[in-house]
Amino acid sequence: MRKKEITLKAVAALKTMYPDAICSLSYTDPFELLIATRLSAQCTDARVNMVTPALFKKYGTPQKMAKADIKDIEELIKSCGLYKTKAKDLKGIAERICDTFDGKVPDNMDDLTSLPGVGRKTANLVMGDVYKKPAVVCDTHFIRLCNRLHLVDTKDPLKVEKIMRGLLPGEESSDFCHRAVLFGRDICTARRTYCDKCKLNDFCPSAEK
Repeated sequence: MRKKEITLKAVAALKTMYPDAICSLSYTDPFELLIATRLSAQCTDARVNMVTPALFKKYGTPQKMAKADIKDIEELIKSCGLYKTKAKDLKGIAERICDTFDGKVPDNMDDLTSLPGVGRKTANLVMGDVYKKPAVVCDTHFIRLCNRLHLVDTKDPLKVEKIMRGLLPGEESSDFCHRAVLFGRDICTARRTYCDKCKLNDFCPSAEK
């Protein structure tokens, strides 16, 4: 079976398993998603969702966060880990959005990755969820799934992204990434696979038949 065919089958299967393809981070606008995603590095989404309500209540716009005392930001996000680096990035992101992008979160890869601490993973999430553009968010669950389906043979996020952009339908790519996260937590986990209850086992090369 060709890689394109496996990809389309996986898209269809995960859509039936997880019809609501939603981001697990809580946000109400592009800026909140951008900040929450930066906070999620080496931190669970659940923890980020516990921290952001107080943060956004006080500094919920680029204008407010750009003027914030960095020590105050540190205190608000301390439980997320790496809080000093993250606080510096959060303030820097807000300042650059205000100074360079007229107070609006950019909608393209080059501009998004010019923001402090923002890599391709974060940029893809914003582009896909907010601006509804084709996007491939290469988190660990997504990369693991693509390898087990033999669609890729690498754990390098950039290589995986480039390959999967060529295999995934653009309009399905962002939602598929969200579904892959849920699937990776429930069925195709890092420790073991639950092939007996997996809807992909008929075509997955790694399935335990």
